Amino acid sequence: MILAGLQKNSLIDYPGKVACVVFVTGCNFTCPFCHNPELARGRYPQRIGTDQLKAFLLPRRQLLDGVVITGGEPTLASGLADLCRLIRDLDLAVKLDTNGSRPDVLSHLVSDHLVDYIAMDIKTTLNGYAPVLAAEEVTHRVAQSVRVILDSDLDYEFRTTCVRPFVDEQIIVRIARSIQGARKYALQPFRPAALLQPDFFSQADPGFSPHEMEQLREEAAPWVQECLLRV
Repeated sequence: MILAGLQKNSLIDYPGKVACVVFVTGCNFTCPFCHNPELARGRYPQRIGTDQLKAFLLPRRQLLDGVVITGGEPTLASGLADLCRLIRDLDLAVKLDTNGSRPDVLSHLVSDHLVDYIAMDIKTTLNGYAPVLAAEEVTHRVAQSVRVILDSDLDYEFRTTCVRPFVDEQIIVRIARSIQGARKYALQPFRPAALLQPDFFSQADPGFSPHEMEQLREEAAPWVQECLLRV
């Protein structure tokens, strides 16, 4: 398996842990607000083999708590389970970032005890992905992934990037209801740098002010155990 990048140290990507971040290229979604456009297009800013990753991790096992696997969409990679196993064999925790489009992969990773934390992005209402965010209807698969995560005993979070027209107060409530009872739901602000489709947002400011973000949080909070804002 060839990775597309390595961030050697992060204090924010794995809650409560010091981690490094590895990047997998390629994505089956086409979110205009994607902040990793090169990876979404399947490109390789770097080329790092798993042997190189292991050589990096071995002397740092006492300094790192875990590894974040992100993308792109990691569940598209055929070597994902082996990558998780490599990391776990070094006594490091694995956090997986996913768009939830491949519940079968998530289910296998959970049942095989290959991940410790899952962060799943929910872009908009579950029936609102196609055709802009995804080329095909993914409602059932995203809903399945939500259920896999909720039924697991793992640490997890769901998260939404708050960007118009994919999010408003009514949409955020519908998303929160679809994950009702979840332990953690994080709302993230839109960042206009390095977008997959910058022209999509050329007509208006798609972001939300801090006050508006708090209003979104208040709308979502009754449906989940914890709803927080990320800056």
